[in-house]
Amino acid sequence: MLKGENIVLRPLQNSDFDFLKRIENNTDNWQFGSERKEYSDKELSAYITNSTTDIKVAKQYRFVIDLDSVPIGFIDLFDYTANSAGVGVIITENYRNKGFAKQALRLLMDYAFTTINLFKLHCNIAKDNLASIKLFTSCDFELEKEEKEVQYFVKLVKK
Repeated sequence: MLKGENIVLRPLQNSDFDFLKRIENNTDNWQFGSERKEYSDKELSAYITNSTTDIKVAKQYRFVIDLDSVPIGFIDLFDYTANSAGVGVIITENYRNKGFAKQALRLLMDYAFTTINLFKLHCNIAKDNLASIKLFTSCDFELEKEEKEVQYFVKLVKK
């Protein structure tokens, strides 16, 4: 568990099933990530079961973002290698633009760089997702490349 000023990042638990399903299968959220499919209950249950697997084996890890013991979002490390990982974050609509994603990202960065000794974090952000671009650049991520021909416009990195 990682504690911030107002939030806690904690492991995914069986009790998070309904929240995970609501977030993952909400088509409004699909614009923010690369996955655009509805997950079955079986897939989501397996995901929760596998969430306790070490990141070095699973190549990913998802934290639940809690505010006063209420889940308000997720933050993930994915595409893990010995040196780097991707980062993804989603906050439920009622809690957006209140600084919680930034707190979560800073906690995750500290964990990634000091606990699991990564050298680089990256994220791919759709060009029209200005809030996400602002979030990551405010945490010192920098533009690595721009892809004009595809949906993803920026690849930001933090070294």
